[in-house]
Amino acid sequence: MNANDYMAGIDLRGTAYLLTLLVASVLFLLGLRGLSHSETARRGMFLAVFGMVAAVLGTLLNSRIVTYEWILGGLVVGTIIGVPMGLWIPMTKMPERIALSHAFGGLAVALVGVAEYWNHHASLSRFDTGAIGFEVLLGTITLTGSLMAFGKLMGILPGRPQTFPGQNALNLAFLTTALVLIVLLIIQPTQQILFYVLFTIGLLLGILMVARIGGADMPVVICILNSYAGLAAAATGFALNNPVLIVCGALDGGSGLILALIMSKAMNRSFKNVIFGAFGATVAQECVGPDCSSGTVRDGTPEDAAELLKIANSVIVVPGYGMAVAQAQHAIRDLADLLEKAGTEVKYAIHPVAGRMPGHMNVLLAEANISYDQLYELDSINDEFQRTDVSIVVGANDVVNPAAKSTPGSPIYGMPILNVGQSKVVLVLKRSMSPGFAGIENELFVQPNTMMIFGDAKKTLAQISAAVKA
Repeated sequence: MNANDYMAGIDLRGTAYLLTLLVASVLFLLGLRGLSHSETARRGMFLAVFGMVAAVLGTLLNSRIVTYEWILGGLVVGTIIGVPMGLWIPMTKMPERIALSHAFGGLAVALVGVAEYWNHHASLSRFDTGAIGFEVLLGTITLTGSLMAFGKLMGILPGRPQTFPGQNALNLAFLTTALVLIVLLIIQPTQQILFYVLFTIGLLLGILMVARIGGADMPVVICILNSYAGLAAAATGFALNNPVLIVCGALDGGSGLILALIMSKAMNRSFKNVIFGAFGATVAQECVGPDCSSGTVRDGTPEDAAELLKIANSVIVVPGYGMAVAQAQHAIRDLADLLEKAGTEVKYAIHPVAGRMPGHMNVLLAEANISYDQLYELDSINDEFQRTDVSIVVGANDVVNPAAKSTPGSPIYGMPILNVGQSKVVLVLKRSMSPGFAGIENELFVQPNTMMIFGDAKKTLAQISAAVKA
């Protein structure tokens, strides 16, 4: 091959590279738009998948690639890890899987930054040095922060906030030091010790920032970590001159930030309170039965619940994290089918922060083939509770607690809740009387129109369905 043929091959490869990345960026935009509506969510997901395939293929056309041996090795290892995760992890464990995926993403961008600095620190421009600095800082925070979130969600680490005196000041000092180190690296990129101190501080910041956040704030934490991962990817794009990483990272970072703001508003909490407020303290003891509350609890049996449901014309189901733990979404669908065949109208009320990630309940109910048309957000269904015969609360707690409206001193005061207590009858399916992540008793459980049914939600719903059939 002569020199002209070789240069023509490079130009053709470069053109294909840029074109493929352009297609990938457009598909990402269309996919994100599709995910904004339940009717187009499936199509949006597939568009995003095709966009990622195009991005990977485009990256393989990059002229900077010398050999494909390590890339093929990474492809094999990633496939071995990713396919079982996608096939075997149940939807009820989706928050944990997403936290782990964020950790992998943070590790990837951090390692890319380390490799780029290791190989080119003597010739890096100031702009590239700054991009790599932010990439490594955000990537390491995402890595350890996501691992902490994963540990809390799995129960490996305590779900309650882990705090100590001066923790906020220490976090602020670490963050300030990291920013100063990035500035010093921009001025003098060859100071390698500064770079590795920055790497270490990022790892510590991720641990300290998430350690003090309680389980009740996990939906917001996951959004924030998602935003960090996106911003780290965008910084990687600037460092590597990769347009699709810049576009994809900016979309991920921006959407994660917006979603975190929405989640904070749904909890009536500011970002400052989420990061520094230590909300979500759990209690160690667990008490079962009506004697565990300061009020009078009316407990019943699945047969009692079935008799009430048989004469109900309208039913609203309120799912919570307890439904996910019990994997009761299919049992809910079976009961709803029986009621609908008898002419009962069944709807589902979804609180924005129910579960452990945004959209957690929607995903679980969709897995049970429950129509999106039956899922209603807080604002669109709250006024209907007062006209509803029976509401069934499955594993939800703080999001239905009237203390958010009636008790000014409550830690959840001001948080928008579902007005379940306005229903004629409320059936609460719960393992015990233990408080939710806010650590307070639920006033709904002692209302005169509430019947508590203790036990595993999946088994309880199956027993109610059997009694309805009878």
